[in-house]
Amino acid sequence: MSGSLVIQTSFLGDVILTTPLIAELGRRGPVDVLVTPQGASVLANNPHIRHPIRYDKRGTYGSALGLWQTIRDIRSRRPYDAAYLAQGSFRSGLLAMMTGATERIGFASSTGRVLYTKQLPYRPDRHHAERLWSLSMSECADPPSREQIRPRLYPSDEERRTIDLLLRQRGSLDEPFVALAPGSAWGTKRWPYYVELAKKLSEHSRIAIIGSKADEAIAMQITDSLPPQCVINAVGNLSLLASAELIGRAQAIVTNDSAPQHLASAMGTPTLTIFGPTVPEFGFGPLAERHVVAGHDGLRCRPCDRHGPQRCPLGHWRCMRELGPDYISSLLTEVLNPPVPV
Repeated sequence: MSGSLVIQTSFLGDVILTTPLIAELGRRGPVDVLVTPQGASVLANNPHIRHPIRYDKRGTYGSALGLWQTIRDIRSRRPYDAAYLAQGSFRSGLLAMMTGATERIGFASSTGRVLYTKQLPYRPDRHHAERLWSLSMSECADPPSREQIRPRLYPSDEERRTIDLLLRQRGSLDEPFVALAPGSAWGTKRWPYYVELAKKLSEHSRIAIIGSKADEAIAMQITDSLPPQCVINAVGNLSLLASAELIGRAQAIVTNDSAPQHLASAMGTPTLTIFGPTVPEFGFGPLAERHVVAGHDGLRCRPCDRHGPQRCPLGHWRCMRELGPDYISSLLTEVLNPPVPV
């Protein structure tokens, strides 16, 4: 059985949002996934994936030898019935063509579309998880259910034990907490009031801080502002799936428009996402059943960028500065205490 190949070498959030496509294809037959090493780590234990194929763009991007070695690795396995271009660069299209895949399916808006055998419309009005899922469907297919496009991750028993130990070391295994994810790769996406929010929340809740080593400075600012018994600083100390497991145990998460939002969607954690230069209408909002988004709707300059520039183009950064901690705290109350249906 030859199966399908999914190519997704983009950002971590995009990899997580590809899991509904992978699950749909996995119900039909074997699925291999070409991803970056970081992407492979977050897709570990996924029951719908036969083989993750690691492609380190940092080491091979621009290297004809590295690209050819990747293609040889794929072709040595078996030919594919179809390759699904969840990442639409010309290089990805070339790679898909050279693997010998019978069909190459991607979006008509992609730069690599000239190399596809089937081009599907890119729907800017849909969530990106649905857009990716639609690559596996005909254009006349029924709209998906919420469950069909909700991403999913699969922490291992070892990662669950890691979080058990972390929570016991910082207090009680069963004591509730709120997760904060203050980081982002894009400077203008980082809401500036996490320290103030943490102080407010610590009056009635334990805090867990989520992030990578790049977020250690802000994590220390939060930690230093709180009593030790009130905070769990997990920044830079956990694998991606262990971070997902920790988020999955939180009462809720407050996050920027960044990867932890998608980890929370995959784990079903109630989510409050703070959008500054970007907007959820781009298709990258939270997918947890309970979620709220915060954004400054009164600015004509917003959105200013699809990712979020490192600096505000106009120099005022009002989209984030004018979303105060009291306002975000009030929205978090909505997430934690949803209205009871009448």
